[in-house]
Order: sequence, then C-alpha cells, then structure tokens
Amino acid sequence: MHTLEITDLNVQIEGQPILKNFNLTVPKGEVHALMGPNGTGKSTLAKVIAGHEDYEVTSGSIKINGESILGKEPDEISHAGLFLAFQYPLEIPGVSIANFIRAAKQARLPEGEALNAVEYYKELYAKMDALKIDRKFTARSLNEGFSGGEKKRCEVLQMSMLEPSYCIMDETDSGLDIDALKVVSDGVNMMRGPDRGFLIITHYQRLLDYIVPDVVHIMFDGKIVHSGDAKLAMELESKGYDWVQDTYVTAAQ
Repeated sequence: MHTLEITDLNVQIEGQPILKNFNLTVPKGEVHALMGPNGTGKSTLAKVIAGHEDYEVTSGSIKINGESILGKEPDEISHAGLFLAFQYPLEIPGVSIANFIRAAKQARLPEGEALNAVEYYKELYAKMDALKIDRKFTARSLNEGFSGGEKKRCEVLQMSMLEPSYCIMDETDSGLDIDALKVVSDGVNMMRGPDRGFLIITHYQRLLDYIVPDVVHIMFDGKIVHSGDAKLAMELESKGYDWVQDTYVTAAQ
C-alpha cells in the first residue's frame, strides 16, 4: 500500500498530551492540507513523523508504504522516503548548499557507488533555474544570512533534488511575500505526480490558492475534526476557527 498512514497516534511531551488518537492517511499522488489554530499539534505531528526525540509516542502507529517508522532515527526515516521542510530552517555555517545536497544524495546510493559530479551539477543548476535561485548560491553556507523566502526556496530545492516519496511541509508560507510564495508553490507543483504524496501544514488559505489540495483536514485539540475538498479551506478562511469549534468540536461533545 503506497501511503503515509498514521493510526490512533497518541503523543505527549513532559506528560502533557498533544496528539490524541490522531488518524490520517496520505496516499501517493495526493496533496493533503492540514489546517488548525496555534497550539493544536500540527508542528508536533510533523516532528513526530520525522523522528524527533523530544516527543513520547504512547500508542498508535506511523507507516510508510506499510512499514513502521516509529522508533527509527531521522536518517532512517529520510531514507524510507520522507522529507520534512521546516517552519524555521536551520543555518549551517561552513557547509555549502551544493555540498550539503550532494552529501544527502550520495548517502542514498548503494555502498561503493559514487555520484557523478557532472550529472549532479547539471541537475542542480536546472532545478535552481526553475526555482529562480541564483547559481552563485551553491557556494553559500546553508541558509546563513538568507531571507525567509530564500530559506524556503532552498528547502524546496533540497526536496526536488532528493525526490522523496512523501513531503511534509510545515508552514512553508511562514514569512514569505507574495513573489516568494509563488516561486515556492511553483516548485512544489512541479513535483506533484502519482509517485509522491504531500502533507501541507498551514494556518492560512492563501498558500492553497497556489498549491490546490486534493483534501483539506481541520485539526483541533490534537486530532482531525473535519475533512473536505479544497473549498473547505475557503470556508475556514471566511468563518474562522470559532466556527470549527462550534460546528465540529462542541457539537460532537
């Protein structure tokens, strides 16, 4: 089964429950958007899927194509086909973009097999051009001194070069102006296809004007309370999260 599947996931940190019987399935070939107010557990979900050690999973499962990834190291989860684009990408002084991505691609090759440098740079420059990233950026330290938009473009470049099976984008629109938002969205849309699934985590509908999702999920208090098509995001934008609480949370109690 070609899916990212999360079943009855319960997560806590320092004894405080954050995710509560959380369920979500993202098949390959689909883009799912996850929306919800601050503090509802969206970023926690992204970190737990990627193997962050600060969170305690008390029950449930996370599987990629039927194989459990719970308890695995982040590097193992990455090799299993997952890519996480961070809300706040880290700066890594002294490590160039070109060398960082090259090392990541090399790590995915069978032992003893080397990356072809000419082919690597040909692919890298083509994808940088598509994302409107100046080729001089290849020599710059990863994210050091970058604007918010430059950091997000760089992450989409990494994602494009690594070609993961499932992409989780944690508030990729955070801090982006309209021009940067369009460029990043174009990069994501170029990667859409039957062999890749996306989970787009966002507060705002504006990103979904450019990356139109197949399914929209609304998250509240650690779990998904309602799902629908792309129109749901527009309804949420107009009515707000109080409407979610009144309609799907309080009414269900």
